[in-house]
Amino acid sequence: MRELAFQAIDVAKMLGAEYADIRIIDDATENISVKNGIQNVSRGMDIGFGVRVIVDGAWGYAASPKLTKDEIEKTTKLAVEIAKASATLKKEPVRLAYEPPHRDKWNSTYIIDPFKVPLEKKLDLLLTVDKILRSDERIVVASGELSFWREHQLFVSSEGAEIEQTHLRSGGGYSATAVDRKTGEIQTRSYPGVQGDQYMQLGWEAIESYDYIGNAERVRDEAIALLSAEPCPTGEMDIIIDGNQLALQIHESLGHPSELDRVLGMEANYAGTSFLTTEKLGNFKYGSDIVNIVADGTAPGGLATIGYDDDGVRSQRWFLVKDGIFSGYLTNRELAHTIGEERSRGANRADGWRSIPMIRMTNISLMPGTWNLDDLIVDTKDGIFVSTNKSWSIDQHRLNFQFTTEIGWLIENGKLTKMIKNPTYQGITPQFWNSCDAICDDKHWMLWGVPNCGKGQPGQRAEMSHGAAPARFRKIKVGL
Repeated sequence: MRELAFQAIDVAKMLGAEYADIRIIDDATENISVKNGIQNVSRGMDIGFGVRVIVDGAWGYAASPKLTKDEIEKTTKLAVEIAKASATLKKEPVRLAYEPPHRDKWNSTYIIDPFKVPLEKKLDLLLTVDKILRSDERIVVASGELSFWREHQLFVSSEGAEIEQTHLRSGGGYSATAVDRKTGEIQTRSYPGVQGDQYMQLGWEAIESYDYIGNAERVRDEAIALLSAEPCPTGEMDIIIDGNQLALQIHESLGHPSELDRVLGMEANYAGTSFLTTEKLGNFKYGSDIVNIVADGTAPGGLATIGYDDDGVRSQRWFLVKDGIFSGYLTNRELAHTIGEERSRGANRADGWRSIPMIRMTNISLMPGTWNLDDLIVDTKDGIFVSTNKSWSIDQHRLNFQFTTEIGWLIENGKLTKMIKNPTYQGITPQFWNSCDAICDDKHWMLWGVPNCGKGQPGQRAEMSHGAAPARFRKIKVGL
């Protein structure tokens, strides 16, 4: 692989490239699912490479699944031709921030290799959960899945970088859908993640830590109880948002708007542009004084934890929001200079070898506060507690949003009382985050995985994690 990588660099330089890099990627996947007792298993392998060049100040990119010398030369020539064509329309030349040419190997950490765990053990886990979920006839659909992914990548650049990385991800989850045949009411509860599934950059030990079987009865019973639960009240109320729901709130209302390519209008597909324009950097009151949100490509177990991004930039940790003030963007080598920074933040990633890298979220987390959850509930006299995302919408500038969760409970005089169904809350991003007056402590904090973030056209998928603990927001509009 190294020989082929260096061949691409040599060909690109011979054809006049000012810069060139190549990523050779080898993937292995395993996906196992059970739905109402019906089993499905799929396994796959994928290998290929992508060559990226700058010629006459413009990018060119080409990729291929054929790892041969002839194909390396052919694909590199195509990337150069694309760059030359792009250069005829460029407004200004590409300018890359400096990064030392790293030569390194990096591997994610795990204890138990999930690809070595017997298939029978995985199916037995899902079938046991399935049996528990469907032990009540009101559960009409029970589904569960396990998913494992390993990626090996070699990155070589014309600047002298040579980086080899291996990532291992494990995850899955399940859901139970209950139906009241008399009223037609349908409700679903899922476990254990943001939208059912939970993923981490770990091995089989991650699956064991979730206690799938131990939570199955609760998930089943909550789905059934929701059928007769009261609807969400309407009006303004204090809300405590559980960590798994707050993770998606962070993702949609800070993660996407802090991507610098969106801010500059270079990218708007799937998630729109951004209200966090560059004049706000360092002075905009994004949230209350207790809101501290960190981007961290080094977080243990995070789905976006890497040694180096697809620009060859070493992973970092920095504030996006510090003491409520908007303090940083997600950047790459190409755009760092537009906000006066000399170095990229290491947020350039691609969806496999077929795609050109773009700015993507790293792990983004709300730092824990000082509250115990029980004490926070006692301190809340009139409100609701909401958990687990059901649906969401947000405008193209990432300002006006609405979220609906799977489940909620009324808080009356400092106690959780009635279960409520279809809890809905809405707000305007900076107003919402400025209403945050309490965050639970690190005992309640955990990383929640998002394995399917979409961006770009053609669309690219990316993975990242968001750390959060339950937090309280004052006077939020709830209900429809």
